[in-house]
Amino acid sequence: MLPDTPVSDPAAVLAGFRRDFYQCLVRRADALFELADAVLCTDGPVHSLVDLSLAAEHRRGHGALYDGLNSGRLDIGRLRTTLAGLPLPRTADGRIVLAVDVSNWLRPDAATSPDRLFCHVYGRAKGQAQMIPGWPYSIVAALESGRTSWTAILHAVRLGPTDDATAVTAGQLRDVVNRLIAAGHWRDGDPEILIVADTGYDITRLAYVLDDLPVLLLGRIRTDRVLRLPKPPRLPGATGRPPKHGPEFRLDTPFTWPAPQHHTTTQTTRYGTTRAASWDRLHPRLTRRTCWIDHHGDLPVIEGTLIRLQVDHLPGDRDPKPVWLWCSAVGATATDVNRWWRAFLRRFDLEHTFRLFKQTLGWTRPKIRTPDAADRWTWLIIAAHTQLRLARPLAADLRRPWERPTAPGRLTPARVRRGFRNLRAKSALPASAPKPARPGPGRPPGSTNHRPAPHHDVGKTVKRDLTITARKRRTG
Repeated sequence: MLPDTPVSDPAAVLAGFRRDFYQCLVRRADALFELADAVLCTDGPVHSLVDLSLAAEHRRGHGALYDGLNSGRLDIGRLRTTLAGLPLPRTADGRIVLAVDVSNWLRPDAATSPDRLFCHVYGRAKGQAQMIPGWPYSIVAALESGRTSWTAILHAVRLGPTDDATAVTAGQLRDVVNRLIAAGHWRDGDPEILIVADTGYDITRLAYVLDDLPVLLLGRIRTDRVLRLPKPPRLPGATGRPPKHGPEFRLDTPFTWPAPQHHTTTQTTRYGTTRAASWDRLHPRLTRRTCWIDHHGDLPVIEGTLIRLQVDHLPGDRDPKPVWLWCSAVGATATDVNRWWRAFLRRFDLEHTFRLFKQTLGWTRPKIRTPDAADRWTWLIIAAHTQLRLARPLAADLRRPWERPTAPGRLTPARVRRGFRNLRAKSALPASAPKPARPGPGRPPGSTNHRPAPHHDVGKTVKRDLTITARKRRTG
């Protein structure tokens, strides 16, 4: 943005981001920039890439579109810095809340596409799941307060066959937090950044790795987990080795639960009466297996606050099961417990963003072969979604005749996209006009492909030893 441009002007912020985004496109910049505009200005959902070349905002042919995705280049690091410098949503106390989750780009029939993994996909029946080949993407976003479908995407990375999901997520969160601190969103004395995750993440491992950052980790844990209470005080005259852990706390066995430190009751309009109970300084008993097999020295004791959340009803479920949450903070108050479980419920706003990416913006629609092209297309979708978020206070409600009117501040991303074509004409247009050219001759008639694409296996290529005994047997 220009130095003399007021930050409070939404149109100037949108125009400044469009210029910065164009500067992040190192190669095939014009084709990629107009492709992102075509995603934003096309009427209805995006079904295929070739349909985007017919949009008025895409002034080039379909060959330039595919050439931009396959041969273009995007400075992802610079784009991440640009996203971190934009205004971010905060809670009432000024806290930044981040959510991390994985969304899968399923490619079951792409045998020639490398780096595919088996992605967990829920089936139609309750409790049913499938494993389908695809590209999993780990995405970090900033959440807003209150019920909304808006999030601020800050980071995305594709998980490869040789990646450790926990290590990649830790590096991803560290990069986001450092960029937010460098951009001035967090300073000394501000509330710690709250990171929310769902089941599937090793939340205690993330809390240990990110202990040097000003963050709090909050995640849901399985209902069959076994934690340990704090070790009891040593009695005078006791002999022998002092215990390192206290009694067991089995989440599925109520008689192992001591009296909670805090118990709160809240009335909600969506879930009825919400009851939360918390226990302080609970920790898992670590062993030298899996990710802790290479740890030097004594295994750490990672203490936190355990929360049991019970609601009266859920949409479509009158008998919901309790939800167990673990937070990396200790010594929490009743106000902190209420703030944490409310922040966890806001994590599901990220599911609306994933649905918008796939069903409206067409993130998983293209049949792209290479993972590099998939990464470029993913960041184009993120840049398009960011422009919708910045255009939120500028868009008009172009509703259908059968839709209800919506207040200007409550427009959904899909409704903002309807009027983005009118905003684009008044914003920055850095892409240059296309040069006249003729289409190539293509493959001669009757010729065959003498270089077929190789096929690639699906799944992890590097397996980690689960125990020290297995490592000794493998290494001899």
